[in-house]
Amino acid sequence: MPILGAIADDVTGATDLAAMLVNAGARTVQLLGVPPADAESPDADAVVVSLKSRTAPVAWAVTDSLASLDRLLGWDARTIYFKVCSTFDSTDRGNIGPVADALREALGTRLVPVCPAFPANGRTVYQGHLFVGTALLNESGMENHPLTPMRDANLVRVLGRQTRERVGLVPFATVERGVEAVRAALAALENDSVAYAILDSVSDAQLATLGEAIADYRLMVGGSGLALGLPAAWRRRGWLSARGDAARLPHVPGRAAILAGSCSRTTLAQVAQARACFASFALDPLAHPDADALAAAAIDWSDRQAAEPTLLIYASASPERVAEVQAVLGRDRAGEIIEQAFATIAEALVARGVRRLIVAGGETSGAVVSRLGLARLVIGPTIDPGVPWTFAPERDLLLALKSGNFGTTDFFTKALTMLEARP
Repeated sequence: MPILGAIADDVTGATDLAAMLVNAGARTVQLLGVPPADAESPDADAVVVSLKSRTAPVAWAVTDSLASLDRLLGWDARTIYFKVCSTFDSTDRGNIGPVADALREALGTRLVPVCPAFPANGRTVYQGHLFVGTALLNESGMENHPLTPMRDANLVRVLGRQTRERVGLVPFATVERGVEAVRAALAALENDSVAYAILDSVSDAQLATLGEAIADYRLMVGGSGLALGLPAAWRRRGWLSARGDAARLPHVPGRAAILAGSCSRTTLAQVAQARACFASFALDPLAHPDADALAAAAIDWSDRQAAEPTLLIYASASPERVAEVQAVLGRDRAGEIIEQAFATIAEALVARGVRRLIVAGGETSGAVVSRLGLARLVIGPTIDPGVPWTFAPERDLLLALKSGNFGTTDFFTKALTMLEARP
């Protein structure tokens, strides 16, 4: 029986959460897509189901999330965790609010704790406002996100526009007073018919406080950081035993490739650094406004790089360039062309012997793992906070799926160096 059953709204977010749990000693398996109705419960302390629902139509996101919930409840998961992005990516229509409402109703719970904070990656929540580093969310570059532009940092307002229920706040001062103060504040909000409680957190110590305070809740919503304190709370309750091998992966030699679809500031800097180290190819959807043609150009280029141990193929571009492409092709079509091109490229590279694959961007990662037909990832060691290496048994493939905003500037080179340093 898994202690935690998580439903993540994208692939990299699921991997991020799984890494957090593994680092704390919880054996964790990530499942890709809604598990089949007859699937057996994985032998793990935590099961993370990764969907591609962050930017899907609301009805689809709700349907897939409820189907995943049904599987997790069938496996007797003790706690349900709706994993969202640490920048709370969601338009005013959803999908965070509608999915949370559906899960809350299905579980019959009254109050749901909500916190996307991940201080190790610069995401903090203070007085209900989400910060990225020292900048408010709406001044961090996220206001230019091509699919979910975040133009309000006040999470009480943001979530309040997406749900029919009341949203409250457990502020910094309360969290600072410790576990019992947080529990009392949550109880008061529940008695006042508040359905969602935004939790302030600016440090790992506060996340540990929150983990103990909410560990017995049936449903919680958050980024991966909210899980930081959960395994310790589970051990104190006797639910989880100590382990030292939760992050062990097999050694898989072979050629490497980096596929970067994210246009975040972080990924742009990472691509710039990697271009100085690896053979690189930029996808141009205006020159090839068709997914198959765009992929063919990249595959033809890769076939001419036989002597290169690592290939970098990227569509990452400045906000101005993204706007230019979207103006010509349309926002949705531009995104679909790039995602499907990367899926085709990944399939071709793996068929040609690539066994170490790094993918940057949640939507890109979702398209790639879907095309590769992956159903399960074993979670391994962390490269940077929120991004582990994983192993896909179906393809004998080491895979790192990176959220666009995560990782240091040298992430790509560091990830590959980590593998070479292994015995």
